[in-house]
Amino acid sequence: MEKLSVKDIISKIAAEEIFEAVSSDYSFTIKIDDYVPYACAAIHNGHQFRKELWSNCLHTAYNRWYEEDPETKTMVATHPIVITGCDSRFEYDLNRAPEEAVFETAWGKQLWKEPLSETMKAKSLQKHTNFYKVTHALIETLERKFGFCTVYDMHSYNWKRWDREVPTWNLGTTNLDNKRFGNVIEDWRQSLSKIRLPNDIKSTSKINDTFYGNGYFLKYITKNFKNTLVLATEIAKVYCDEYEQVIYPEVVNAVEEELKTRIPKHALIVYAAFKR
Repeated sequence: MEKLSVKDIISKIAAEEIFEAVSSDYSFTIKIDDYVPYACAAIHNGHQFRKELWSNCLHTAYNRWYEEDPETKTMVATHPIVITGCDSRFEYDLNRAPEEAVFETAWGKQLWKEPLSETMKAKSLQKHTNFYKVTHALIETLERKFGFCTVYDMHSYNWKRWDREVPTWNLGTTNLDNKRFGNVIEDWRQSLSKIRLPNDIKSTSKINDTFYGNGYFLKYITKNFKNTLVLATEIAKVYCDEYEQVIYPEVVNAVEEELKTRIPKHALIVYAAFKR
């Protein structure tokens, strides 16, 4: 992996080069092993939190970890195209529009002892901007090359905070053209429901049961690219103890192994249905 500027990353994508890089500000990574009509994203995987913000933050490192999506990069790491956020969503949230990306409160609790200065906000928002410049370049290239592409937008959620039974997998589709994509969305839901997990963990899957696909990442791509399907795919945090902050590596590995075959298989089905 090499450290590259946003300009250099975009140039490599435009030239369809094979590369793996971390952005020069260390805010995201991107890997392209091959140009294929699908990509994976794990935008909430990151836990980095700028040190100059520590003393002003009211949330603990555990509070932040609890709301992040640890190991979602690991789950899709073997796929040819993977873009991943490195920073905590508590610094800036890549799944929110720029004007909402730097929190004042987070999950009902004030985040900062003192309001952030405009300078501090601008540092964070520049990284948000850089990520979306690269995202735009990536999807633009894939659409141009293939005519259609699919993005698997991987997230996780805290299932123990719900007071009802919730699915292992949730697909958020309210901002998609469900008339156009309904069949392939259902194909993906069915595939997820067949995943086998260790420790007697069942694999259920539903659409718009816990989350609805209202994230900015999905909205941004859907608004700007008419031939890209973004599948906001949430796994319940059955792969860790969300209260004790313990990761279960055997479960993470099982998810990775299942997605290793299920994602490309589904992506080919989508591509066959919608390529021009």
